[in-house]
Amino acid sequence: MSDADRVTYVLVDGENIDATLGGAILARRPRPEERPRWERVLRFVEETWDQPARGLFFLASSGELPMAFVQALVAIGFRPVPLSGAPGQKVVDIGIQRTLAALRDRDADVVLVSNDGDFVEELEPLVGDRRTGIVGFDEFRNHNFAPLVARGLETFDLEHDVAAFNEPLPRLRVIPIDEFDPVAFL
Repeated sequence: MSDADRVTYVLVDGENIDATLGGAILARRPRPEERPRWERVLRFVEETWDQPARGLFFLASSGELPMAFVQALVAIGFRPVPLSGAPGQKVVDIGIQRTLAALRDRDADVVLVSNDGDFVEELEPLVGDRRTGIVGFDEFRNHNFAPLVARGLETFDLEHDVAAFNEPLPRLRVIPIDEFDPVAFL
């Protein structure tokens, strides 16, 4: 594969992002308009790394799929990956872990959209070998990613870097002084 043909796989752990958004940021179930605009994630990755992005959106399904959501994902360029398994089995995590392992044999870059540390072991061999990134909420990213960041894993905040939300989220974060806008606090 030439550099002109290079692609970035964007692996989305939507359950983790939704759980963080609802449980830790909003303290309630997010309304549809408060959820990330997933098309912005693909566009951000394509523009930031200047190459095509292929989005894989992992879903746990115990039967019926949320067809409206699945159709929306397809329409914006994602390939839904609906998975089922035994009760208690973390099928989304298993699916993403297996995909990360399979990417070792592909000449492609990868961006993981999750805060979950369950992927550190599978992501680790990819870091340094190719471009790798993680998108999530900086303050909720599992601390076990830190050694990978030191080795070249790029980090992106879903709200502040990707601009995936229509309205600001009620997050408390450390603001670099060069980005501080006092008007936002008045």
